[in-house]
Order: sequence, then C-alpha cells, then structure tokens
Amino acid sequence: MTGPIISLVSVDKAFAGHPVLTDASLEIRAGEIVAILGASGSGKSVTLKTINGLIVPDAGEIHVLGHAIHELEEKELNPLRRRVSYLFQGGALFDSMTVFDNVAFPIREHMRFGKEDLSIKVQALLEMVQLQNLEHLHPSELSGGMRKRVAVARALALEPEIILYDEPTTGLDPVTGEAIANLILDLNRRLGMTSVVVTHDIPLVMRVAERILFLEEGRFCYSGTIENARSEGPETVKKFFEAGVSHA
Repeated sequence: MTGPIISLVSVDKAFAGHPVLTDASLEIRAGEIVAILGASGSGKSVTLKTINGLIVPDAGEIHVLGHAIHELEEKELNPLRRRVSYLFQGGALFDSMTVFDNVAFPIREHMRFGKEDLSIKVQALLEMVQLQNLEHLHPSELSGGMRKRVAVARALALEPEIILYDEPTTGLDPVTGEAIANLILDLNRRLGMTSVVVTHDIPLVMRVAERILFLEEGRFCYSGTIENARSEGPETVKKFFEAGVSHA
C-alpha cells in the first residue's frame, strides 16, 4: 500500500477525566523502526494500545494497514491483530506452559498445523531468536533476557507485518539490552516488518531507531531523526537525550 501504514489523526484519550492524548497525530511507513519517547505517563503505551485496538480513543481517527481501527468492533479487530503483534512490557508469558507451548499458543489458536509441522514452526521461531533446544523449559527457568526472546518468538508466530514493542529492555542489564536491540534490528532487516518501539532506553533508541516521535503533554511535538533531535529539536527533546546518554 502507498502512504503510511499506521496513522493517528487528532486522537484524544482521557482516563477518569485526566487527558493522556490530546490532538495526537503521527504517521509511520512500512519497514520503518520508529521509537516513541516521552516522560513517564506521557501516553506512550496508550498510543501503542490504540494502534492495536486495545484502547478505543475518545476522538480522532486511527488507520492501520488500510483499516479504520476506531470504527471496528472487537470481533472485526481479531483478523487485524494477526497482522499487528504486541510485545507486552513484561512479556506476558504463561508460567504454567513450557517455552514450546508459549510460542505454539497463537499458532494453535489461529492456524491449522499438524503436530510435526507445528514442531518445525516453533523450532524455526526459537532459532530466529537464538533459543534453540530450550523448548522444554518453563519461563521461571529462564533469565530475563531469554524470557523477552521467547515473547518475541511468540509475537512473530503469526508472521505479522507490524510489531509493537512496549519497553522491550526494561529490567535487563546493558549487555542483554544490547542483544535485544540487535534482535530487533535483525528481525526488521530479515523479515521487512515495521517496528514501533516504546522505550526510555536511549542507547536502544540510538542503536535501532530510524526516526523518533516525542510525546509531550499528550501531543507529538517532534518527529525526525535522532541527529536532528539532538541538534535542532525542541528543548525538552534535547534534554531527554542528554539525560539518557549521561546515564547510559
């Protein structure tokens, strides 16, 4: 499709009378890796959830892959969610399931695979995130970085065109965080998907993002490259990067 594959047009969202998004607009094109930045509570995760239809805006329009998300009923959103995968901040793995069953879960729910084909599919996904031969373990037996990788493998199970990452490096040490950053880059290059990353992790942003969007007071006050943000962006954006780099 031509034009942006994700767009928000003058979106408002409030909770208990408290505005979170106010006249928020953005555009994201196919194949981009875009980072959404902003202070805590600025509406970054809310933005992700409006893109996936998990949160309904109070006003405005949301278009994803040619569909008007804001006009769809819940049952109409399900086919679209197969094309737009969401990686929750904590991974949201099922503790009672093995790694294999966690990754296989969406495949069993939405696709028809025989036992052997399912095994081949899951093994391929685990190899993609460099976790082969660990399918028999449970999430409690894995490190934080490994759990994130399992969550990524599960997010890729239905071969989405868009993947939404909510704080993918939270709670990880710098080395593991860099490995997750490399994984995001590798998946984007190999699979040609569009990646939207919500994060406070400036080293991650500098490693993966082709463009940043900065949220302030419910609006996107900046859209552009990191280089321009640090030299020509609004003062808030400059200070955000300065603080992030100094604490890296």
